[in-house]
Amino acid sequence: MKQTRTLVAATVAALLLASGGTLHAKSIVLPPDGVQMTPSNLPGYAKARAECVQCHSAEYMLMQPPTAPRAYWEAMVKRMRDVFKAPVQEADIPALVDYLTKTYGAEKPR
Repeated sequence: MKQTRTLVAATVAALLLASGGTLHAKSIVLPPDGVQMTPSNLPGYAKARAECVQCHSAEYMLMQPPTAPRAYWEAMVKRMRDVFKAPVQEADIPALVDYLTKTYGAEKPR
């Protein structure tokens, strides 16, 4: 264990020396989204704006099947949370699913 820490410390020191002793922060400027989330009075709208578009554009919702049922959207939200580590609280899932299903899925008014 001590050898591993020593090796890591030596590697970090070597990288700092190779970079001239300073590290430079990188920044990325993304283009603005071409699509905005569909506004709604549903509670899930505010949650989706706060949580979903932190990681992907609103266009992602439009790429889902327009006939996707509630179970599809629930599975998608849970996948984002469990697999991609989206900051979705368990208590927020029903509101998110309701908004997504009624706005982009099978329960969307025709």
